[in-house]
This record gives sequence, C-alpha cells and structure tokens, in this order.
Amino acid sequence: MPRKQHLTTSQRKQIRKREDQYIEELHTKTQEFNNPKATYFQDLPLSNAVLRGLKDASYVKLTDIQRDSIPVSLKGNDVLGAAKTGSGKTLAFLIPVLEKLYRERWTEYDGVGALIISPTRELAMQIYEVLIKIGTHCSFSAGLVIGGKDVKFEAERISKINILIGTPGRLLQHLDQSVGLNIDNLQMLVLDEADRCLDMGFKKTLDAIVSNLPPIRQTLLFSATQSQSLNDLARLSLTDYKTVGTPANVSGSQPETPETLQQHYIVVELADKLDTLFSFIKTHLKCKMIVFFSSSKQVHFVYETFRKLQPGISLMHLHGRQKQRARTETLDKFSRAQQVCLIATDVVSRGIDFPAVDWVVQVDCPENVDTYIHRVGRSARYGKQGKSLIMLTPQENEPFLQRLKGRRIEPNMLNIKQSKKKSIKPQLQSLLFKDPELKYLGQKAFISYVRSIYIQKDHEVFKFDQLPTEEFAQSLGLPGAPKIKLRGMGAIERSKDLKNAPRQLLKLNKADENGEFEDKPKEARTKFDKMFERKNQTVLSEHYLNITKSQAQADEDDGDFISLKRGDHQLKEEDLPPLIAPQSKRAVRKALSKKASLASKGNASKMVFDEDGQAHPVYELEDEEQFHEKGDAMSQKQEFLTKEAEIMAQKDVEDKQLAKEKRQEKKRKQLEALRREMEENESYYSEDEEPTVLLGTGNLSDDMDEHSEGEDKEEENESQEQDEQESDFEEPPRKKHAAHREQKQDDGLLEVEEPETLEDLESLTSRLINQ
Repeated sequence: MPRKQHLTTSQRKQIRKREDQYIEELHTKTQEFNNPKATYFQDLPLSNAVLRGLKDASYVKLTDIQRDSIPVSLKGNDVLGAAKTGSGKTLAFLIPVLEKLYRERWTEYDGVGALIISPTRELAMQIYEVLIKIGTHCSFSAGLVIGGKDVKFEAERISKINILIGTPGRLLQHLDQSVGLNIDNLQMLVLDEADRCLDMGFKKTLDAIVSNLPPIRQTLLFSATQSQSLNDLARLSLTDYKTVGTPANVSGSQPETPETLQQHYIVVELADKLDTLFSFIKTHLKCKMIVFFSSSKQVHFVYETFRKLQPGISLMHLHGRQKQRARTETLDKFSRAQQVCLIATDVVSRGIDFPAVDWVVQVDCPENVDTYIHRVGRSARYGKQGKSLIMLTPQENEPFLQRLKGRRIEPNMLNIKQSKKKSIKPQLQSLLFKDPELKYLGQKAFISYVRSIYIQKDHEVFKFDQLPTEEFAQSLGLPGAPKIKLRGMGAIERSKDLKNAPRQLLKLNKADENGEFEDKPKEARTKFDKMFERKNQTVLSEHYLNITKSQAQADEDDGDFISLKRGDHQLKEEDLPPLIAPQSKRAVRKALSKKASLASKGNASKMVFDEDGQAHPVYELEDEEQFHEKGDAMSQKQEFLTKEAEIMAQKDVEDKQLAKEKRQEKKRKQLEALRREMEENESYYSEDEEPTVLLGTGNLSDDMDEHSEGEDKEEENESQEQDEQESDFEEPPRKKHAAHREQKQDDGLLEVEEPETLEDLESLTSRLINQ
C-alpha cells in the first residue's frame, strides 16, 4: 500500500486557495443563474461532489419542483414549496442542504448545520436513506433520531452530527437531554410535509423546537398540500419567503393529483364496506395495493380476521401502535413485494415512496381533501400509472364529492357487480363467537370508528347522528353495538395533546410548585401486579356478560369489569341464614372435632363387590355356628393345607416350564452367535484342514432334545449341567481352534497368525527359538 504523503504548509495553502476560488465561482454562478428550461442536474450550479453523488444514485433528470425550487434555495431565500405527490420533493431540499454546508466549509466541530423535521418515522427513514445515497462524496455526518430507537445510543453520537433528521418528539427530547447537541450555528431548517408538522398534533412540540433555534437561518417548507396561514408562517420566522411549485398549487387551475392516476369512487352502506373490500381483494389478487382505515384498531381487526378468511393474497398491516422494528420490516417487505395487500392507517399516507403500487383503496372517508390527496399519492408516482378507489356512504357521498370538485378532483363512479360480491358476515360472526380475543378487537374497532366520526369537524360530511350503529356492529360480527362513553371536544383535544407530548415534558409537569420533584420511593411492581391492574381485557359490552351468564355488571362511570360492592367480609351471626346458623355449643364442638364426628358415623371401611353387585367388607368374620357346620378345626386345617399344596405344585410346574423356555432361548442365541463367528473366521482355515469339531450337532432342534433329556433329574444336577454347558460357550472360539492356526508347509515354512496379545508373542518367540 502506498505511503501517505504529508503535505507541506505551502501545499495546504494552495489547496485551500483553490477551494476558495471554486466556492466563489459557485456563488457567482448561482447568483447569475437564470435558466427556467434546465433539464438535467448538471445544468444547475452544483458542486462536483454533489453531482457525482446524484449520478451514482441514478438521479439525472430534473422534475418540475426541483427545477423551480433548487435555484431559489441556493440563493439563500426561504422557500414555501408545494408539488404533486411523487414529484421529487425530497431531492428539492436535500441538494440545497448539502450545497449550503459545503459552501460554508462545514466540519464536525461546527455542530448541527441543517435540521430536517418529518412528521412520521417512516418518512424520516426514507429521507435519511436518500441523503446517504447522494452524499457519498461529501464529508458531512448525518444522523437519524426517531421514536422507538435507543435514546442513549443517539445521545452519545449526536455531538458529531452535521445533518440531523428526526421526528418532532424525539428532537425535542434530545434538545432537553443531550448535552452534546449544539444548534447555535444552525444554517437551515427543513420541514417535510409541513402542513402536517404545523397542525394541532405537533403544534406545542414544534413551537418548543423553534424557540431553541437561532433566529437567523434559512427555512424550507415542502408538502403536497401547503398551508399558507400567516400565523403558521410567523411561528417559523418565515416572513420574506418565495412560493414555488406547480401551477396547480398556485392558481388552482389543475387538479393536485397526478395526471396518470385513475380515480374512482363507489357508494356503499357502512355495514357493507367489509364485504365490498373482501370482494375487491378477491378479484385483484395479482395487484399491489394499500388499504387505508381511519384508526389502528380497525387495521388490527381487519388484518386478523382477513388472515383467517384467507382471501388468496399476502396480507400486511402497518399502524402507529406497532413497535418500530415491526414497522421497518413491514415497509421493507412491502416495498420488495409484487402481489400484496397492505392494510394501514395514515401513518404511511405522506411522503413514503412505495414502488409500483397498483391500487389505493380508502375504506374510511378521509377527514379532508388534503388527506385524500396524500393517500392517493402513494400510487402513480413519477409519471407511472395508478388507480385509486374510495368508499363513500350515502351520507358522505354528495358533500365530500363537492369538496373534491372544489380542488379540481372529479373521480369516476364505479358500479359493483353483485355476482362478484361476497358476504363475509356469517364467517365473521363464527370467528368472533369462537375467539373472544377477536371479539374484543371487533369491539375496539367499532368504538374507534364511532369516535373518529364524533370528533370530525366537518359535520356536513360526517353525520354522527345518522350512523347505523347496530348494522355496523353486525357487519363486524358482533352480536350488538357496544356501549361507548363519549367525551366533550375539549377533553378530546387535551387527550390529543397529552398523547403527542414527549414523556420528559409530562415528567416536568408533575413537578411541584418550586420546580423540584417529590422524592418518594417507588414501590416494586411485578408483571403480575401490572397484569391484575389491567381492566376490561376481554370484553367491552354487556352482550358478552349475558353469554357467559356472569352476574357482574359493568360500571358505566369507571368501566370496571367487576365492581366491588362490599368491602367487609366478616359475617355476623345475624347475617347468617337460618340453615347454617349454629344451634348449640355442643353441636359446634362436634362439627369441629374429627373424633366426635367419627363416633357417630363409624370408621370408614373398604368395600368389595361380588358378582351380584352386593357390597361386602374386604375381610368378613364368620360366627361359631358357621365354622362348626364345616367340620372340626383339624379337618379344616388339613383341607386348607392340601389345597394350598396343590396350588404350589401347579405353580412349580409353571415356573420350571418358564425356566426351560428361557434356557432354550439363551442356547439358541448362543449357537447363532457361534455360527456367525465361525463364518467370519472361515478365512483362517485352508482347504486341507480337517473339519472343526463343535459342541453339539449343529442342529438346533437336536441340541434342544439332548438338553431336555435331563429335565426330570433333581434340581441340583440340573443346575450343575447347565453351568457345564454354559462354560463351553464362554471360551473364545479363537482359543478353541488354536490347533488349526499353525500348519507345516511342504517348503518348511511355518505360517502363524499375527500375535495379538503379549502371551501370543511370548509363545511365538519360544517356538522360533526351539525350532
């Protein structure tokens, strides 16, 4: 390997001077750039390192949003960018980030130079992967901080990060905890899917992040549907900005959805949506599709039930309540699959680039047109073909279509072929009846959907009072509609804020008035304590209670499964029923004393039953009259002894016969073993040898007869004969036939076998000496 050359001071100065001149030329080209018809990335005033990274990642041609926004961003202006889904907005802000840090000669000691905020973890990971691809020739460090990862691992490395990508909650957590995070020199702030980052869910979190950022910076906002609220822009210090994007986003003369997207809608009752969805999947088994629901509980229920119904296509599910590892694996598998159905929530509706999605199906009506645009944008990306389908109830049909028409979106109506439609209500009812867990999931899905309709702000589209709750519950396989406790809108908003608030902020809110935490020791809680503290784990409605014939009634106030009606279990005498009240002290002592109880009941005895089914004690004693009727004592004694002697003689004959059979079996096995060994040793004997004399005739039946002749002798002689016969088989065959191992040949040579033991070797030595 070549030795590393050490540059002198003059050489380093020359290199630095050339880089300064090159960067100055880039600044000049950027300010003078005016080419609205640029087609390729090399037509833009970009550095060589960025151009090589784009070429290696196969990014060559510019899209409309990239051609319009990148020159404006390179000039240092704040940008409010809007473009259709799948138009390449990620590169539109990543390229200016790399160029900005390169031209500022950024190093790892300068801290974070660019902060990119994404509303979802999946989108943040996608941005990070694209940055790694195009930044291979740049010397900047990039980091990804999202929920579900190890905070300590991120905090140890965040001090050396130049480009930080993350979700709002985790970024705010690092701003509060990580000492090494330095954002005092921040150059750029990027908000991808800015309208989602600025809405109510992330409002407080984003305000807390922005308050810690330096006021002098460049800000880039990108989304497919852009919010231009003055209050939102003022929160980000976005006062002097330039709006870039397609004419559709500026003038509203064209639809905001891709032109290659074929959009359809059908009108279906709420109770028939699952039947329609299952039938749609069965007729599109060769497609790659995404099915959107409004809540994670609906996604979980539909995924588990459809898995058991087996529509014939691979099923996946993705929602925000899954572990981060499961979400990442699902994204990877779905991206690589060709024929698959992904059941998901809006967590993947924004920015995620799935390749070759054929259909986007929206089972639940989106909350607004922006959500509709983001959902259908998962298909027909980068000019490719795609299709979408939305299911609208008769109450949602007209109002929502009017809102789509106001944004230049007019989907075509489809008619459902009744021959292709299949009802799965009986199967769902059977599944939920057999599996209480599925029933619980169905009840949770029902409640989550009803609550999602209740909290919608657009009451013209979402009519809560007209929901067919009973029919909808039956379509899910439930015996009836569960009871739902609905809260006011103020409580719902507070619960949303509490859900999206970082845990560290919640911990700070629990501090006392002096800002100090109460130092109270925590009680140890095991997994069993947590298990028994859970409530309502299997049922939600009174129908399940009726089926199980349980007498417990659910408390409508706190929702407990079993309510404790009485805490004092010390029974008093007046509370006892008359049948079990004690009558006297003597009766109490008798009931508690085992000895006194047996005195009245008698000792327990074991009984046997005769052939007639009559019970008798195991041992029955005769009286004197019955005994004398059978004769005197001596005659009965002699009769008993005679009978027992006959039984013993019969047993002896059976034992001798069994012993004989065992000896014959043993002899047969020994003879078989001897024959096998003689066959193996045939090579020891020559053709001139005399036949070997064996013990026995070699005929198994003859040997058995010879041995059986001595069966009538006395027992001692029999055992002696057996020992003598067994001793014949204990001698190894090799020693029995030792006379045949050595033979004199005509030529005077002595053939011997190879000695195997020390005794054989000594014997061979003595014979050789004597010879």
